[in-house]
Amino acid sequence: MTDLDAIPDDPSALRAALLAMRAELAAERALRRGLEDRNERLQHFIRQLQRMQFGRRSEALDPDQLNLALEDLEQAVAEADAEAEKADPPRREARARERRQNRGALPGHLPRIEVVIEPPTTICPCCSGAMHIIGEDRSERLDVIPMQWQVIVTRRPKYGCRACGSAVVQAPAPPRLIEGGLPTERLVAHVLVAKYADHAPLYRQAQMLARQGIALDRSTLASWVGTAAAELKPLWRLLRDDLLGSAKLFVDETPAPVLDPGRGRTKTGWFWAIARDDRPWGGADPPAVVFTYAPGRGHAHAATLLKDFRGILQTDAYAAYKAVAGAAGDEAAAGSADGGVLLAHCWAHCRRRFYEVAQKRPAPIAHEALRRIAALYEIEAEIRGRPACERRAVRQARTKPLLDAMRPWLEQCRAQLSKKSPLGEAIGYPLNQWEGLTLFLDDGRIEIDSNVIERSMRPIALNRKNALFAGHDLGAENWAVLASLIETCKWHAVNPEAWLADVLARLVSGWPNRRLAELTPWAWKAEQDALHRAAA
Repeated sequence: MTDLDAIPDDPSALRAALLAMRAELAAERALRRGLEDRNERLQHFIRQLQRMQFGRRSEALDPDQLNLALEDLEQAVAEADAEAEKADPPRREARARERRQNRGALPGHLPRIEVVIEPPTTICPCCSGAMHIIGEDRSERLDVIPMQWQVIVTRRPKYGCRACGSAVVQAPAPPRLIEGGLPTERLVAHVLVAKYADHAPLYRQAQMLARQGIALDRSTLASWVGTAAAELKPLWRLLRDDLLGSAKLFVDETPAPVLDPGRGRTKTGWFWAIARDDRPWGGADPPAVVFTYAPGRGHAHAATLLKDFRGILQTDAYAAYKAVAGAAGDEAAAGSADGGVLLAHCWAHCRRRFYEVAQKRPAPIAHEALRRIAALYEIEAEIRGRPACERRAVRQARTKPLLDAMRPWLEQCRAQLSKKSPLGEAIGYPLNQWEGLTLFLDDGRIEIDSNVIERSMRPIALNRKNALFAGHDLGAENWAVLASLIETCKWHAVNPEAWLADVLARLVSGWPNRRLAELTPWAWKAEQDALHRAAA
């Protein structure tokens, strides 16, 4: 049958068909207009974000502010969509179907509270007989119970003997982190995570508690944090020593403003971070990060931190690390059995210099350098997760020719420019650090950049932004200890609050030092996984 055969002969039927087609076309046009409007809004928002990220320095935002801006833009899109859905029921139904298909599954460990919604009557409207269940529609939504505070009442009955009258027995009081204090170890863990993982300063936490009628001032919370840091410090030392015994580490440093009461202002302290992450090449050592506070950024602090390390350091070109490598090399040359320190430098730092030049003015050389560096990263993306021997083989076959061609090109470009110009300095950076930048070609364990350690420093920056400064050098040291443990938990997908609550309880109960390794986040996770499997 042809399309013409489908046209009804009856005028009224033909009119009805035409009206239906008109309504369908109108609905399609409305949907198309809605999509076009939404696309226009999204393109406008993208242009705003690009200007925020890549525009002039006066327009640019740092990554944290950019996330806040993105949240606001996403809220604006959602508000516009909600208004459109209210005015267009078919669109609302279509969006509901999309959400059901794309929302994903909720975690199985969450408790389920079932709500059964029955029809007003189950009497058959045809025969008045009783109806029976033939199926059901089931949906799940995520709900929240506001945080509940409770009081743990510990009772220790005393028992006496009626016969002799002198014998009295009573169970000993369990050990506590804060002897004679109010908090359980779980509450202290909550305060630590809120401060160092969620970046809520203690005075804000005190305000939150006050809204629940719980009067705890900031100084009390601070004493809990300090006590917990003292209890956890041996575990922090264990992590630090474990990392320093590795064959390869990332290292970086970031400023940490510290109050200087004598001068009535802040001074600049520094967090030095060492990290191990061998997952990109399938290494067996567990990933971890350890922060150490020092009052300065001088070579002596780097030497103190890394005096026992021998192996490969992945870092930027800061001279302090070169001094560490030089000192270790001198020891090796003098006959030390420890070996030396090799520096692997960071292509991300190199790329950043060309990127800054390319954003400020027309710069064909900078754009070409970025293109060549991007080719290196494309190869790295392909081999991420492969064994170290395979990574080395691919780099020798594909990456090395690119770098062999890049160096003479950079030298030729530098000969045409002033060395003190921004582009001349950008070109001088890789040429001056060429040995460290190309070390990854000969060792599949080495990464192309030190972004691992830079990502681990972001929580420090967020906490610094919220707390503004540490109140004392000792407070900064506690900050380093607790941040190390919490960030390492995150690297292993361990809930830091659950880990801290359990580990603090074990430590105050006399956990032996010889078994501290069993409390590391990765060992603790393995233990918990085994318990869950046994329970299942």
